Amino acid sequence: MSAKGKLELQDHLQLWYFPPQPSLIYHQLPTSARFFAHPLLLWMPYRLWKVRFLCTDPACKHTLSSGGLHRRVRQVLDIDRFYNLVTETLICSKCRRSYLSWNREILEQLDMAHRSEFRVILTRRYACDIRVIRLLRERGLGNGPVRLIGQLKENHSEEWLKRVACYTRACAGFISKGCLLTPTFEEPPKPVALPSYKWLSVVYSQDILYRLEDIKASITSTYGSILKLDSTRKITKKLSGPAKGTAQWLTSVGNEMGQVLISVLTAGEGPGLDLMAGGLVDRYEAAGVDPPVALYVDCGCCKEVGETKLKARFSGWPNLIVRLDIWHFMRRLAVGCTTDAHQLYPTFMARMSACIFEWDAADLNKLREAKRAQLTGHGWTALTEKQLDRQITKEELELHCRRRTRGEEQTIQLLDQLISELISDKGKDALGVPLLDPIRMQHIWRVQKRHVKCIQDPPDVALYTQTGTIKKGGVELQTLRCARGSTSLESFHCHLNRFIPGNSANTLNFQIYLLDGLHRWNHNRAAAAVETETSGLRTYSGELVHSVNVDYERVFGKKLVPSFTPPAKYTGFNTKYYAHCPVFTSLNFFVIQNWLCNFR
Repeated sequence: MSAKGKLELQDHLQLWYFPPQPSLIYHQLPTSARFFAHPLLLWMPYRLWKVRFLCTDPACKHTLSSGGLHRRVRQVLDIDRFYNLVTETLICSKCRRSYLSWNREILEQLDMAHRSEFRVILTRRYACDIRVIRLLRERGLGNGPVRLIGQLKENHSEEWLKRVACYTRACAGFISKGCLLTPTFEEPPKPVALPSYKWLSVVYSQDILYRLEDIKASITSTYGSILKLDSTRKITKKLSGPAKGTAQWLTSVGNEMGQVLISVLTAGEGPGLDLMAGGLVDRYEAAGVDPPVALYVDCGCCKEVGETKLKARFSGWPNLIVRLDIWHFMRRLAVGCTTDAHQLYPTFMARMSACIFEWDAADLNKLREAKRAQLTGHGWTALTEKQLDRQITKEELELHCRRRTRGEEQTIQLLDQLISELISDKGKDALGVPLLDPIRMQHIWRVQKRHVKCIQDPPDVALYTQTGTIKKGGVELQTLRCARGSTSLESFHCHLNRFIPGNSANTLNFQIYLLDGLHRWNHNRAAAAVETETSGLRTYSGELVHSVNVDYERVFGKKLVPSFTPPAKYTGFNTKYYAHCPVFTSLNFFVIQNWLCNFR
């Protein structure tokens, strides 16, 4: 309070103001203000940090000056309570335009360290703390806005009841003292009603839109030397509104680490993918990255006469080797079984895999040596080779040993023998039910035999990458990751439904959920590509990590997260190649801008 009786701002302002806490012992009647007051976030970067802001009008670019506190106070939803938010008005003395310090065009002029202090997402009526939205970012079954609103109601209710209990306990002590006049107390304020789950979905979408450039830059900066191509129809059923029924397939391209380079929605798997393939070729050329050497697919791998449509689609990579995913090849042969519930079905699949693959002898011998030493340390002695092999698990084989295909001729010979053997009486179970349908199986094998050459490993291509080492029984074993096949994309498509909560989503929400889920998927796959994470930090904000690394290196001479590589700047790649599609992964910027204006 000034000498004239008016409120004035102090010289030494703070970012946060917290209300005084209730006293431990009350000698006078308690008031509810001490128990139910809210913290205050004073967002005045111009006054707090003396930051120089510029007018956003391109024709002006004049320095802004302070116009005092803004009249409106916002109430912000937090994890277990609300807090208040006030800001300042900034005025351009040249063009007379005014801004609020919490506007996006003002926040973007701050550096990352100061900008991150503003942790509020504003909409027209409500405001939400970013810590609430972070609980929605990890997509999973049941992790949706409805569940989160229920959890917030529980948190807010218990926090409010705890304060009511403290207040009424302090008041009850005065009633029991037997005063001449009965004391009267003001009732506690009513709890603030929480917004609906639909509003929480809007805030979550707005958070993704604010990080959109960083997300798209990260996705379009992902490359690989061994690619996988696969399509699914599961996710397209969630499209609602005007876009419902416009897309039938979602096609994804991944790399050897399981990361996804691009996902597109199309009306069909054929010509609709031509632009996607051309866009990937151009992306590699523009970035100066060597083209991939192999592409694993589930169909279209070869043709009896002439060039396949897939090779023509990727004509910009003439040396690209197209290979059929071996699991899909095995599933084609498994169609000849009478039922997959047959007693010999698991044996048939295991024997088929053994006909196609063989283990590397050197890796297998080293694993046997380590396993023998480990079992000897546990008291096992005089183990034969068969006893030792029974103790080696399938997981240990896949982790420490490489596999390679046997070659076209040997594979055909072994599969011929396996099918002939199981068509006979040896392929019947205890009740005499045959595993294979002879006529159907012979026809399938006659058709699929030409694809045996398509499942062979590409020559001179390293399909295994060492991710680390581990010691077993005193023997050091390498841990390996295989890049063969398209299993990683199958896993990605299984998780797609978790990226998009609920049973339906309109075009805008569908795309932003998919982009954020894909971005987090790629980050997790990159972290899983090595044996141990180089940093215990878990964050998906590339912009924040890059800012910390720059300042940390300037101060301490090294990076805090040395494994982080900042993505290249997003160049509008998807917009260029998919602007004509009814549904596309790159968002229409006019739609985004109009959408944001409606909720500011």
